[in-house]
Amino acid sequence: MADNLNFTGTIINPEWMPSWSVIEVPGSKDFFGTGKSVKANATVDGIAVTSALMPSGQGDHFISVSAALRKKLKKGVGDEVQVHVER
Repeated sequence: MADNLNFTGTIINPEWMPSWSVIEVPGSKDFFGTGKSVKANATVDGIAVTSALMPSGQGDHFISVSAALRKKLKKGVGDEVQVHVER
């Protein structure tokens, strides 16, 4: 079983929570073995993200992308980012 999950994601305002900016984490339910909130080490474009991955209610998890993080990334909604998640 892999201990790392790497993917290209897009910062979005999802229909199920349009006031938030998030990155959906594909395959996370299988990766973590649960659909509940999980704590994991993650980076977005090399910047450490310290938060729990929350269940989206759509089957997988998401990473919340605050305005401060978007500013550090110099990216906004619709932009692609490289994500690395460790179990």
